[in-house]
Amino acid sequence: MRAFFERYERIFNQALGDEIGMDEVATLYAPEFIAASPAGVMTGRNDDQLRQAMAQGYARYREIGTKAMRLRDVRLSPMDALHGVAHVAWTATYARKGRPDVAIDFEVHYLVQALDGDLKVFGWVSGDEQALLKQHGVV
Repeated sequence: MRAFFERYERIFNQALGDEIGMDEVATLYAPEFIAASPAGVMTGRNDDQLRQAMAQGYARYREIGTKAMRLRDVRLSPMDALHGVAHVAWTATYARKGRPDVAIDFEVHYLVQALDGDLKVFGWVSGDEQALLKQHGVV
């Protein structure tokens, strides 16, 4: 499980640096997914629309000064032999104009599935990213 999220971290940071295509990022996700946050619940497909949304998301991260995402910890809560919830602790580092960089710790809870030895994210639950960014003076 940790190796999967180390790969996730590496791909995220490469995408953040515009060093990798969204096709590679999309390999982390199942064909369909669900996402929940304080903004609501959405479902989607791993298709061109997702790749476009991810490209826009990474552009936004670059725009607000995101420098890196670092994996701190992974804890798995198995649901059955093929499914689980990965509780993943991250630290994101942001550049702030005229102020020191800031590191923000947060968690995302990923729904994961292992089929034929291949692990994929099929959902995630996250907190209020915008409120956290405002609280730390990033946006």
